[in-house]
Amino acid sequence: MTDNVWMLWPSREALSREGVHRARRALAGVARVFAVGVLLVTTFADSDLHGWGVAGAVLGVLVCGLGVWGFWRATLEHRLLPSLGSLVLLFAIATVAEGAGLRVPALVVWCVCAVSAMERLPLAAALPAGAVALGTYAAVNNDAWLTTLATTVGLALAGYVLRLDAEARGSALRLLAQERAARAAEAESAALAERARIAREIHDVLAHSLSAQLVHLEAARLLIERGAERDQILDRVVAARGMAREGLAETRQALSALRGELSPLEEFLSELVADTAGADVTVTGERRLLPAEASQAVRRVAQEALTNVRKHAPGAKIRIRLDYGEHEVMLNVRDSGAPPGEFTHSGAGYGLLGMRERAELLGGSLEAGPYEEGFVVTLKVPV
Repeated sequence: MTDNVWMLWPSREALSREGVHRARRALAGVARVFAVGVLLVTTFADSDLHGWGVAGAVLGVLVCGLGVWGFWRATLEHRLLPSLGSLVLLFAIATVAEGAGLRVPALVVWCVCAVSAMERLPLAAALPAGAVALGTYAAVNNDAWLTTLATTVGLALAGYVLRLDAEARGSALRLLAQERAARAAEAESAALAERARIAREIHDVLAHSLSAQLVHLEAARLLIERGAERDQILDRVVAARGMAREGLAETRQALSALRGELSPLEEFLSELVADTAGADVTVTGERRLLPAEASQAVRRVAQEALTNVRKHAPGAKIRIRLDYGEHEVMLNVRDSGAPPGEFTHSGAGYGLLGMRERAELLGGSLEAGPYEEGFVVTLKVPV
């Protein structure tokens, strides 16, 4: 159900001075003070007021100012009866001024009431109030009827134009407030996403590294309690130390990623296979900078795939292909399989399951499985 346009008030943003440029506000204030000053000086200079008459006129000016202020406050708060009461007070002051021979101030007050009513009241109240004020103005004014008609129509249009201008400014202020709220919500969402990314990086690196170290150290403790040989204990300690070094390196890499200091993917992959015999890297497509999360996912999957090859199929040939597509980047890591008798125990790495979850969080996919005599891992990430 829509609101009745005749009963709608102009918005509070439109009725207030919010959003009005300081220079425009100052210019309007100077113009009002100048107009009121000229009107008062002209009125008192040309009138025959003396003694109590002057005091009454001054009191009328003060009451008139109070009525204008009351009308402005009442309309700002969307209070109809007080607003109409202020207009009635101003009408009464103008009528008294007309009876005292102060026709020009009376005409000005009626004109101000008409324009203000059209600008600040609901149309259902503005039209009758404006009609009364302009009708009284037309009845009292001594100008030619055509001049009076043009003046009354012009005043009514001026009030309505001011109303439209104020409403446009109010709409602009509301849109600006909504845009600021949307930006704040977007910034908060981005901050939460960044926190989630940092938490994921820390979990992927430190949780695995520390848990693996604990496993090796616990095994070393049990070996010591059982009186195992020195070499067995040393192997576990060395393995724990190796995991600590790998975890430290991974942590540094994660921090570099969070700071946006990652090396290009091509350079990273080349360094990754630098010490691996029979490994090569192929890059196709238009090379470009990837988002941090996509770049980090590619790096982690490449590391995990190579770790698995070294532990599951040592000596196998490795082919890494990085393809920059128009809408996605694809990483393909394929090995030729382990020579007979060279298969070793399954080992650490971050786990293809965790890498698949990381890819799915980015809207991508990860597939891993046997391929001919070897194993292939394929990652696709939208960019």
